[in-house]
Amino acid sequence: ARLAAAECGVLSLEELRACGLSREAVRVRVRNGRLHPLHRGVYAVGHDNPTLEGRLLAAVKACGPSAVLSHVSAAALWGFVRWDERRPEVTVRSLGTRTHPRVHVHRTAHLGVGDIARHQGVPVTSPARTLLDLASLLGPRPLRRAVRQAQALRLVSLGQIAAALNRPGPRRGRARLARIVATGPAPTRSELEDVVLDLLLRGGIEHPAVNVPLTVAGRRVIPDFRWPRERIVVEADGAAWHDHRLAREDDAERQALLEAHGERVLRVTWHQAIAQPSETLRRLRAAGTPSAQ
Repeated sequence: ARLAAAECGVLSLEELRACGLSREAVRVRVRNGRLHPLHRGVYAVGHDNPTLEGRLLAAVKACGPSAVLSHVSAAALWGFVRWDERRPEVTVRSLGTRTHPRVHVHRTAHLGVGDIARHQGVPVTSPARTLLDLASLLGPRPLRRAVRQAQALRLVSLGQIAAALNRPGPRRGRARLARIVATGPAPTRSELEDVVLDLLLRGGIEHPAVNVPLTVAGRRVIPDFRWPRERIVVEADGAAWHDHRLAREDDAERQALLEAHGERVLRVTWHQAIAQPSETLRRLRAAGTPSAQ
C-alpha cells in the first residue's frame, strides 16, 4: 500500500512481483477487484479511477523502464497547456516498432540525462525538452503561449531552451521555437499579455520588463510590462481577470500605488490591441515608451 501511494496508485507487474506477489496472486486480486488492469502489465491498486497523474504514470510504466511522459502530455503535467483527454504520449529510447494500445509512443535515439525529469511522481521530459517536442506539433500561436507560460511558471529559462535547441533531438519545429526565443524573455501569464507584447514588439517599441515584481510601499506589485528607465507601466486589461468588482478595485489600488511611486500607468484592452492596433501604438508612443534600437 505504501508503494502504491508513492506511485500515484498504479503499479507494474514487476513492482507487484517485487512485493512478493506471484502471477497467480495478481490474477486473483484482479478477479476480486483489488487490482484493476490499466495497460498490459500495469494495474490501479484498490480502485479503477486513478488521478490524472496516475493515468499518465501508468502509460509510462506500460512502455518500459526507458520511457518518459512527453509532448502534449508532458506539457499538461508541467502546466504549460490544458489537458485535453487525448491518449497519453510517451517517448522511449528505442527505435523498435512495438506498439501499446491506448498510448501514443514516440521513439528517439536522443534522450539525454538533461532531457529527463520527474514531476508529481511521473518520469517526464524536462521543461526545455518538452517545449522542443511541442515545437514539432503546435502552430506558432499555441507554441508561443506554451513557451511564455513555462517562463511565467519559472520552470525554464531562455538559456535552457537555447541549450535544448543545440542538442540532438527532433528537428521539426526548431526554427519556430528559435524565433519565439529570439524575442527575449516573455513570462506572460495570459493570451492577452501575449497579444499586447507582440503588438509592442511589432510596433517597434523596446522590449519591456515582463511581469517583474516591484515592492511599492511594502507591497509586492507585478506590472504586466514596464520600462524602468522611463517609469512607464502598461497593463493588459482582459475581461477574464478585470471584469468584476474586486478585480477592478484591486486594479485601482495597484495603479494608485504605482502612480504614487512615480510610474505612469497605461491600460490596453483586448479591443484596443486587436481592433485598434495603430491607435494603441500611437497612444503608447506619445506616452513616452522607448523605441527599439
